[in-house]
Amino acid sequence: MSLKEFEEKLERRLSRKVHIRKNLSGTPEKPRMTVYKSNRYLYVQVIDDTKGHTLAAASTLEEALKGTKPTVEGGAKLGELIGKRLKEKNITTVVFDRNGYKYHGVVKAIADGARKAGLDF
Repeated sequence: MSLKEFEEKLERRLSRKVHIRKNLSGTPEKPRMTVYKSNRYLYVQVIDDTKGHTLAAASTLEEALKGTKPTVEGGAKLGELIGKRLKEKNITTVVFDRNGYKYHGVVKAIADGARKAGLDF
């Protein structure tokens, strides 16, 4: 993939992200769970947009998920971990923000893992 193709792909994702975020916001009762993926790691944050605070976060950089790759299996483990952390904080419902990524593969695995841990969205 050339640099120009990469820039165009990133531009399309950011455009989708802006379009989604116009209508999507997190509240204290129902925070926003957002996903970011790089070539090496996966990140999930749960955000209260009214205050601008991160309520919980998890990534494949942590000791609990050390050695986990950004694959479907790694995404499922990450989803379960963030689900457990939110259950500890008595948060059961969230709004899922796919951050402009297509809802399949790793992003879907994160969502399914969080649902498996008891989150509702």
